[in-house]
Amino acid sequence: MEFRPTATLEMLRRRSFLIQKVRDFFEERGFLEVETPILSADTVVDRNLDPMSLTEAGRRYFLQTSPEFAMKRLVASWSVPIFQICKVFRRDECGQIHNPEFTMLEFYRPGDDLEQGMQLLDNLQAEILGRGPASRMTYCEAFQRFLGLDPLTATVPEMAQVARREKMVIPEGFDFSASANRDDWFDFLLGERIQPELGVDSPLILYDYPATQAALAVARGEVAERFELYVDGIELANGYHELCDPTELRRRNAETNALRAADGKETLPEESRLLAAMDHGLPNCAGTAVGLDRLVMLALGASSLEEILAFPFRVA
Repeated sequence: MEFRPTATLEMLRRRSFLIQKVRDFFEERGFLEVETPILSADTVVDRNLDPMSLTEAGRRYFLQTSPEFAMKRLVASWSVPIFQICKVFRRDECGQIHNPEFTMLEFYRPGDDLEQGMQLLDNLQAEILGRGPASRMTYCEAFQRFLGLDPLTATVPEMAQVARREKMVIPEGFDFSASANRDDWFDFLLGERIQPELGVDSPLILYDYPATQAALAVARGEVAERFELYVDGIELANGYHELCDPTELRRRNAETNALRAADGKETLPEESRLLAAMDHGLPNCAGTAVGLDRLVMLALGASSLEEILAFPFRVA
């Protein structure tokens, strides 16, 4: 049985250096480094994220897919800028740029809006990657540029027609009816045709997603104040001008669980200590989650996570 790490010693030394640079970046800006539980009775309610869990003393606990809930509880308590580097877990993700256990960088700064949140992320990626500032493109601009579609008005039949025109392999069982879930089609078209083109020449921040894909971001009319960083066609970060309205989050949780049930997945707890914190008062802020392993991989010129991880999932 092989016992050696998949990464070289030199690569792990370079990884350590970059992670220290990340810490320096935030400490120089007055952020407090924090630690929050990896196991919690609360979990993010997301249609596409499936948490791992265990039962202890008759109670179910979830390995966190993100430290988001606990970190927002700290922001609600203290209203200070914080960051964290931690392990997170997501079921059924394994491959060249996926590992079920991975390292996440997450940070929040009270008072920040969408623009300030994107700028902070841009400053971070420029510091670590050294590829200069990121360009910006709205979600609508991306769909119009690469597919000739306006995602805010396009119907499912129109999106299906574009997919056929582009000779995409449409997943079996996809709903082509006018009443189909439009977000399924958005995700498919983005992943198949648009994402590989993003951030190829220089880092790119995609922002103003459709409001139906707000997750935990503020909605502004038909769009959500959500942003993602792409480099070489790889998603590195997901950020929000954070939703602070607990009533709206309860509505979104219920809606998301209904979608999970329709997908044949288990539903997840809708009430949480985050909601209690939001009832108390979560200050206006922006927050971002960064796949730190992917960021390190690109910064070091690696082509796979196995090159920058000591023991990826297949040999863990």
